[in-house]
Amino acid sequence: MEKYEISPIGFIRRINDQTFIEILSEYKPALKELETFSHIQIIWWFNKFDDANSRKTTQFDKMPFEAPPLGVFSSRSPMRPNPLGLSTAKILGIQHSEGMIRIADIDAYEGTPVLDIKAYMPSIDRVKEVKVPDWMSDWPEWLPDEGLGLED
Repeated sequence: MEKYEISPIGFIRRINDQTFIEILSEYKPALKELETFSHIQIIWWFNKFDDANSRKTTQFDKMPFEAPPLGVFSSRSPMRPNPLGLSTAKILGIQHSEGMIRIADIDAYEGTPVLDIKAYMPSIDRVKEVKVPDWMSDWPEWLPDEGLGLED
């Protein structure tokens, strides 16, 4: 099996009830013009679930919400073959010299490795007509401005 090497470009930081992405110094130049966007997509590593058992998970009999049994690809669970997370977050500010992006919130823990950031572009990231299963029909239609957050 072919293997790939991935390294973090930064880490999630929670400081004084604020959420940041701290960018490693060598990637600070990549922040250029990011403040011209309102939102970003963040690809991150579910490092707390990077173990053999979590990576073998393919199905769930019980979810933390009302849903039928699901395959891992029908969920946003951290337990998956490659523990990648994907979150959309509102940019609240960028400190270029410090390499800090302040975001509304993210459903990732303090210290979570961030693998990549992409500017949110509605023309390619938004879908006009979507289909969701019945068990999701009462979920919000849009991401709340304050983000999804991580419940304690």
